[in-house]
Amino acid sequence: MNQFMQLAIEEARNGIRAGDGGPFGCVIVRDGEVIGRGHNEVIRQHDPTCHGEMMAIRDACRNLGTHDLSGCELYTTAEPCPMCLGAIRWANLRKVYFGCNIADTDRIGFRDQIFYENRWEASEELDRAACLEVFAEYQALRHEQY
Repeated sequence: MNQFMQLAIEEARNGIRAGDGGPFGCVIVRDGEVIGRGHNEVIRQHDPTCHGEMMAIRDACRNLGTHDLSGCELYTTAEPCPMCLGAIRWANLRKVYFGCNIADTDRIGFRDQIFYENRWEASEELDRAACLEVFAEYQALRHEQY
C-alpha cells in the first residue's frame, strides 16, 4: 500500500471515530513530504464545505503561507466531489490519487453522483451591471492575480 494513501486512510479513520463526518481523509505531499492533512469535519464544524480535501488544502496553504500548491500531490480516500475538484484546480495541485470512486461513495449513502448528472436549475443571473462595477474596481486596483 502507498504510504501517503495509508496516511489518508488514517485521517479518515480518525475523523469517523471522532464523529466528525464521513470516511474521507486526505494528505497533500510536496517532494515526498506531507505538507497538509485533513479529514471530513462536516458534522463537527456544522459546515458542508469541510470535506477532507478542503481541510487538507487549507492546512497545506497555512503551513506553506501560500494559496498556490503547484507541484503538490493530493491523496484522498474517495474521488473528489465537484466542490473539492474545483478547489484542487484553484490550488494548482499537480496530481490527485483517490481510493474509492463515485459509485462506491454512492453505495454508502453519499449523493455525489447527482452533482455530476444534473445542472442545478435554482440559479439565475441578477444585477449583473452592478456586479460588473465591482469587477471593474477590482481590475483597476493593484492586486495579486491568482
